[in-house]
Amino acid sequence: MDLTVLYRGPLASCDYDCPYCPFAKRRDTPDQLRTDRAALARFADWAAAAGAGGDTLSVLFTPWGEGLVRSWYRDTLVRLSRLPHVRRVAIQTNLSCRTDWLAEADLDSLALWTTYHPGQVTHERFLAKCRELTALGVRYSVGVVGQPEHLAAARRLRAELPPDVYLWINAAEGLSYQDHEAAEWTALDPLFAYSRHPHPSAGLPCRTGASVISVDGAGTVRRCHFVPEVLGNLYDDSYRAALAPRPCPLSTCDCHIGYVHLETLPLYELFAGGVLERIPTTG
Repeated sequence: MDLTVLYRGPLASCDYDCPYCPFAKRRDTPDQLRTDRAALARFADWAAAAGAGGDTLSVLFTPWGEGLVRSWYRDTLVRLSRLPHVRRVAIQTNLSCRTDWLAEADLDSLALWTTYHPGQVTHERFLAKCRELTALGVRYSVGVVGQPEHLAAARRLRAELPPDVYLWINAAEGLSYQDHEAAEWTALDPLFAYSRHPHPSAGLPCRTGASVISVDGAGTVRRCHFVPEVLGNLYDDSYRAALAPRPCPLSTCDCHIGYVHLETLPLYELFAGGVLERIPTTG
């Protein structure tokens, strides 16, 4: 079986204070961090053992908080990147961590989905981190939330990033874009139209629940982060019997990590080889 896993453990703390994020500057207690570390170790052990059964894996870590400031996330990405049955391992990150640990990873399989948050980090510091990734040979994308006040910063970043680094723009939650405003963002991200409006999804075929699953820290398996129905548990293999093509039960899907898997959209073709790290084939 070739399976894509979106893992989100208990970690919720972040070192940034973005006004558009409900988890900004949240602090996990030492007990919460220990719980998250143990949950991640259990998941990593499962992923490592999956190869013995002939499965191949792609893994995207989507923590509510910032994972790469925690050593156990860095260590896990390095470990999984070295496993022959892991096709891709990636994580969403604000890139506030150091980058030297990436030299230990297999960069043929590891990739980063990074986000630039103007107001939380200087342009110079973030760009320096991107240049470090480029020098190391790391595959990465860079994104910005399409807040109006971020437009100038996004333009400056696009101008100074390497041309082959894809800059994606996420439509800001709750914000409607006039056509001229959308055109400004589309000039930076030719694929912005996919983020601008929620995608009708009710009854439409989606890869989640068949070849893509969401897993939490307890091993509870759901089809994706946005559908609460439980398919089983990762660690007792009960989820396997529930894997099957199924239509989406929600009216719309408005998050890239969800709608990228809709079979009615051409995003698997547009992002071929880079679905998890959000790097299009033309990026």
